[in-house]
Amino acid sequence: MPLRKYQEKRNFASSPEPRGDEAKARRARKGKKPCFCVQKHLASHLHYDLRLEHNGVLLSWAVPKGPSLDPSIKRFAAQVEDHPVEYGSFEGVIPEGYGAGIVMLWDSGTWTPESPDVDAALAKGDLKFTLDGYKLKGSWVLVRTRGYGRRGEKPTGPSWLLIKHRDGWSGDLDITEFAPLSVKSGDDFPAIMAAQDPALWLTNRPASGGATGAMLRTIIEEAAELKLAELEKSQTPARGRRARKSTS
Repeated sequence: MPLRKYQEKRNFASSPEPRGDEAKARRARKGKKPCFCVQKHLASHLHYDLRLEHNGVLLSWAVPKGPSLDPSIKRFAAQVEDHPVEYGSFEGVIPEGYGAGIVMLWDSGTWTPESPDVDAALAKGDLKFTLDGYKLKGSWVLVRTRGYGRRGEKPTGPSWLLIKHRDGWSGDLDITEFAPLSVKSGDDFPAIMAAQDPALWLTNRPASGGATGAMLRTIIEEAAELKLAELEKSQTPARGRRARKSTS
């Protein structure tokens, strides 16, 4: 099962992530253009997850520095387990366990393989494709590399490079800095966390030290402030009604 590894790593009793069913996804998506998404994920470190729909699942790569529109910049991309197609719209907080952190739907849209046989291109380690998203567009390539193999894995393992081809959508704009917010909610990490329960993060932080820990502490503080402001706003009408009643 393509999703077995994904499902084995997660406790769906506590995780809001979708369990997924590739056969059901194939039926639901039949005749539709394959989708893609990029999720900005603050877990043990900040990274971006590129996901391409293929055969009822989302092929997935973790891109630590995020995609670059500059064709001269090659971004390292570690291939990870396939994800459910339903994950393509997921945004929220994973409170504990594998992948614990905040997930933002940073970009989404459709993709078109430039290779006639996706499976053959993946086996060869050279997948060319076109993205049509809110932020990422034009021609790209994923090239498998031997230079970043993990210990104990074959040289043709899950290490790739994500590269933008030179076209009308390429350039030196840092798209991750220029467009940092969610395409689903329009929010940043603090607001996404505030929509959940920030108290979850008091004991289940994905990282406590270094730059990631500092970033997370700031996000928790901002989320708590947003939650407090929301609470105060919801209580204001009630206080006003009591005041009017006491003067009548």
